[in-house]
Amino acid sequence: MMNILKERYQKEVVPALVKELNFTNVLQVPRINKVVVNIGLGEALDNPKALEAASGDLAKITGQKPVITKARRSIAAFKLREGRAIGTVVTLRGEKMWAFLDRVMNIVLPRVRDFRGVSAEAFDGRGNYTLGLREQIIFPEIEYDKVDKVRGMEITIVTSARSDDQAAVMLQLLGMPFRKE
Repeated sequence: MMNILKERYQKEVVPALVKELNFTNVLQVPRINKVVVNIGLGEALDNPKALEAASGDLAKITGQKPVITKARRSIAAFKLREGRAIGTVVTLRGEKMWAFLDRVMNIVLPRVRDFRGVSAEAFDGRGNYTLGLREQIIFPEIEYDKVDKVRGMEITIVTSARSDDQAAVMLQLLGMPFRKE
């Protein structure tokens, strides 16, 4: 079974991008390569159980086992030592990626309180988009009663677009609800 969002990308978005961005070949059209979901946990230094809870939440949200990220270098001001576990991350590709993006755009974002759209400023200059969420409880998979602490997360959409403008047009056509400014 093909995902609805992937099907829409292939049938509607690709032809629209070819026309709008004046591409001569369909292979020039930007694609979504992967989606990286990351929870940074500064509190993991004091509370080792926070890492387990965040990993469990991330596994429920993405349907994939998260990897624990470790500090690359020591920073005395943050009482951080190199090699300490400070976060958890999942990289989604293929069908899971499309299913996750579909859920984020159509189910999760509309559940955000006072939602007026996501910022169109969050591109990195290379065509990748990072969306920050303040709480994991907006995902329907998370049971509110079983949450030990509300945590935020970052969702990075890595594209093959050559510029932020190309990526923005592609995400807009896919249905990303950008804020009208």
